[in-house]
Amino acid sequence: MIDKDIIREYPVKVGISIGDVNGIGPEVIIKALRDNRILTECTAIIYGSSRTMNFHKKLLNEEEFNYQKCASADDAVARKINIVSVWNEDIDYKLGESNVDGGKFAFLSLKAATADLAAGKIDVLVTAPISKDGIQKAGFQFAGHTEYLANKAQQDEALMMMVGPKMRVALVSSHIPLKDVSTSLSKDKIIGKARALNFSLQRDFGIQKPRIAILGLNPHAGENGKLGQEELEVIIPAIQALQTGSTLVSGPFPADGFFGSSQWTGFDGILAMYHDQGLTAFKALSFEEGVNFTAGLPIVRTSPDHGTGYDIAGQNLASGQSFRSAIYLAIDVWRYRKFYKEINSDSLPISKGKK
Repeated sequence: MIDKDIIREYPVKVGISIGDVNGIGPEVIIKALRDNRILTECTAIIYGSSRTMNFHKKLLNEEEFNYQKCASADDAVARKINIVSVWNEDIDYKLGESNVDGGKFAFLSLKAATADLAAGKIDVLVTAPISKDGIQKAGFQFAGHTEYLANKAQQDEALMMMVGPKMRVALVSSHIPLKDVSTSLSKDKIIGKARALNFSLQRDFGIQKPRIAILGLNPHAGENGKLGQEELEVIIPAIQALQTGSTLVSGPFPADGFFGSSQWTGFDGILAMYHDQGLTAFKALSFEEGVNFTAGLPIVRTSPDHGTGYDIAGQNLASGQSFRSAIYLAIDVWRYRKFYKEINSDSLPISKGKK
């Protein structure tokens, strides 16, 4: 049996991609790590360059942020902040601007961190925000981190989940136009996402029998077909199929009343049909403490629940709380997975006995 105290003594190797260098990514990384008490839990490995971090460190007048430079994650010093040099050239920073250079260096950082994650050189990945426009101009061919990591893991889809102190919200559809949401929904897709959410709540959060709420798509959850057919034709059949198994699901709930009352407090996870349906309520209740978690993958990846913050980049106004929460959640999920694997493994061989 794994000793939990021994696991807690191990400093989890947290790989950090730097995000858009013209946004608030480097700033929130510095602010999340400047209180070195976090390093009792982890070894921080930032993929970028010391020149970039020094540029942002000077903007913040942050003298207490100290780090080790290393050529590889293999050389990282335990319980310290380490920077793996991914590039060495000088950058013409354009703070607050989305451009191809910002996208280029964000992509270089992400590729290096992902490669080390796949190679087992780091345990978890925490990603700073990217500009989808900027990074796609630099050759990134995905809608976002979630889709990129699913592709790297050779899976068709991952589950985008927002995690906060008060709620966990997962999405059936994520980064697609609103006009395409209805046609993207299917009974099988909803069943698959609900089961992925259920498994994540068990494996990644230690909840044995999760209670899951499933939201409707239309106002008033369709009101028996008067305001749309998706609930009757797709969502309710998916819920009924899930209820015949072991998944504890309820719904479909009208999103406004569900979040507007205390109804959401009775569930361990919430499955929303589309991005803003779930994330608007989540961020209203958990902003600055919320974390974007990519569930349903063999790797652990988290991110803060905000974007590049171009409007405040370089002004020392960004909060590091969400990024700090993302680091702690990644550590917690890694540990929960260790426990889950041990609990569900065969600890003793089955004796055939004597005839």
